[in-house]
Amino acid sequence: MIYPITPIGKPRMTGRPGSAHTPAAKRYWAYKDEVRYRRVQIPESGYHITFHIPMAKSWSKKKKLAMDGQPHQQTPDKDNLEKALLDAIFDDDSNIWDGRVTKLWAREGAIQVELIK
Repeated sequence: MIYPITPIGKPRMTGRPGSAHTPAAKRYWAYKDEVRYRRVQIPESGYHITFHIPMAKSWSKKKKLAMDGQPHQQTPDKDNLEKALLDAIFDDDSNIWDGRVTKLWAREGAIQVELIK
């Protein structure tokens, strides 16, 4: 299943006063709301999540064509992307024990969830 949600990594919540009101924290809360609204579902094992990270609007058409579908090898880290998604879906994600994560460049942001057999 492909969900048209631009993925974001989980921001570092420091516990300092005001840290929950930073722009990054506000984007994270909006992201969590969107994931819940679209009813994204992930099993506790046997999943492959592909995060489609949107390319910068400032990139040339040539660069976008070359990078579309290529590995995304910079921040946010795949573990931060997965953590943000799991925290949005589950109150307690400790029962998740097996899954695969991939990050790719894309023209539009999306989250793709596949079951691995």
